[in-house]
Amino acid sequence: MDWNIGRRYDAIDDRVRSFLERQHVFFVATAPLSAEGHINLSPKGLDTFRVLDPHTVAYLDLVGSGAETIAHLKENGRIVLMFCAFDGPPSIMRLHGRGDVIEPDHREFESLCALFPSFPGVRAVIRVNCTRVSDSCGFGVPQMAYVDERPQLPRWCEQKGEEGLRKYQRDNNARSIDGLPGVAPD
Repeated sequence: MDWNIGRRYDAIDDRVRSFLERQHVFFVATAPLSAEGHINLSPKGLDTFRVLDPHTVAYLDLVGSGAETIAHLKENGRIVLMFCAFDGPPSIMRLHGRGDVIEPDHREFESLCALFPSFPGVRAVIRVNCTRVSDSCGFGVPQMAYVDERPQLPRWCEQKGEEGLRKYQRDNNARSIDGLPGVAPD
């Protein structure tokens, strides 16, 4: 692919969309407003990413050990998603924007979830209005071969069951590591 490396895009065009959708992993970074707060960077996988329109993307937020992204977005909305080409031509794509946390009680939750395969442990849909779309070279990113998705998270969620997941989220996801509100109580 012949990328004009270091380019900013006015929107997510067909070429950018194709690149984003081919990647098996992406990374999400957020930060609290406090300079003493912890910056968060999370890897995301499975079939949890969608381009909604030329300026909007969304991904499923599955239960995890923390709730930093949700807490930071509720506080200030700032987010960046990064996609790296681990095979094929080197490239990195970043989507900077403002994120919304769409939790199960939100009127749009069900319609957004319908865009994805069914996964156990969905605690929110993160919707991002992209204010900056850009690429960079990726020359330092290693080439790696995709083998398969890991089955552990869906299996763990299924074993916990709905009530077990709610308890886990109350115990582990209600607040960020900096004490910001995280997953809404059920």
